[in-house]
Amino acid sequence: MFNKDNQFEPFENKVWLSSPTMHGDELKYVTEAYETNWMSTVGANINEAERMMAQKVGCRYAVALSSGTAALHLAVRLAGERLYGQTETGKGALCGHKVFCSDMTFSATLNPVVYEGGVPVFIDTEYDSWNMDPAALEKAFALYPDVRLIVVAHLYGTPGKIDEIKAIAKRYDALIVEDAAESLGAAYKGQQTGTFGDYGCISFNGNKIITGSSGGCFLTDDLADANKVRKWSTQSRENAAWYQHEEIGFNYRMSNVIAGVVRGQLPYLEEHMAQKKAIYERYKEGLRGLPVRMNPIPEGCEPNYWLSCMIIDPEAMCRQVRGECEALYVPEHGKSCPTEILEALASVNAEGRPIWKPMHMQPVYRMNGFVTRNGNGRAGSDAYIGGGVLGKDGKPLDVGMDIFRRGVCLPSDSKMSLGQQEKLIETMQSCFE
Repeated sequence: MFNKDNQFEPFENKVWLSSPTMHGDELKYVTEAYETNWMSTVGANINEAERMMAQKVGCRYAVALSSGTAALHLAVRLAGERLYGQTETGKGALCGHKVFCSDMTFSATLNPVVYEGGVPVFIDTEYDSWNMDPAALEKAFALYPDVRLIVVAHLYGTPGKIDEIKAIAKRYDALIVEDAAESLGAAYKGQQTGTFGDYGCISFNGNKIITGSSGGCFLTDDLADANKVRKWSTQSRENAAWYQHEEIGFNYRMSNVIAGVVRGQLPYLEEHMAQKKAIYERYKEGLRGLPVRMNPIPEGCEPNYWLSCMIIDPEAMCRQVRGECEALYVPEHGKSCPTEILEALASVNAEGRPIWKPMHMQPVYRMNGFVTRNGNGRAGSDAYIGGGVLGKDGKPLDVGMDIFRRGVCLPSDSKMSLGQQEKLIETMQSCFE
């Protein structure tokens, strides 16, 4: 258990990983919804939030929904029907079909594939951006040539190599669902994330860079797709005087109250991004000299800096063992590990978090396919002849597992003071003493 002689007093108020930053305009629009009695899933706040979102990211249509997961679900459903047609009631639009999915991400990226009966196949991560590896995606199409759908996420607000991924998708006639839940405002070569795929998705969860306390958004340039998502999200009611349904629907529409919060938040996106970038730069400077590196920013990328993360150099890792729910480590002079660093942050009343545990390592998905830059990522080692762990370049073949083993998400709250961040940096420095 971390103590380092308890040299740092805990903060009186907790420093969060990423909590909402409110401005007052949100309350004005929520009050407007209340006073005009537009409390359901229609109203001026929804209309204006959708208009503002489409304008911000540079797409034609935005559909406000109850969560980013809802947006991903309906995007995946749209893709499935476009590729394979409508299915029998009770069978998902992807029933039995494999789908290539980002591996190092939150489970909400790919769970909707399973909602629709699909089978996720996980594509490993690359070190340059901590996102889907185009080389592994190319290998995946060699192994599974019939796959027609890719679900790709931009981790922690940093865009992946989406132009390379789009080029591969085009060669294999595959669609892309782009999970930009964490990357609202981020750009790749001048284009906003959420607009590269056939369908884009945004989250307004309480910890995101723009929040509605909850909520999400579906992005598209196709009016028919936007209208289909609006219909599905309001229980798929047909144009009849009574309640008539020809399709299965969902209760996924955003409320006018939540939309009021989003409407009040959106004008501050650039301000929030600047605050997050300053936090990243201060960590980068303050941790200089330690055997760690910040999460990478590839050339051509302008992140939104939602979360600042770091990764410990391999030779500076002390021994650490993780089970399904617990972790143990052995302290060593000059070395540390994510478990020790998270304990140190918690000791001063600050919230850190492990890097997303890759999906191919999750118990629920352990039998699903996994592809690395070397090909099939399952059962690749051999007890008798060795090999299967490192590539020809000497780096781990399972990149996501390696980043998870060595990486940490740092407190990145916009309201964190300079003094608080300096204390956090000193706390982490003490872990390597």
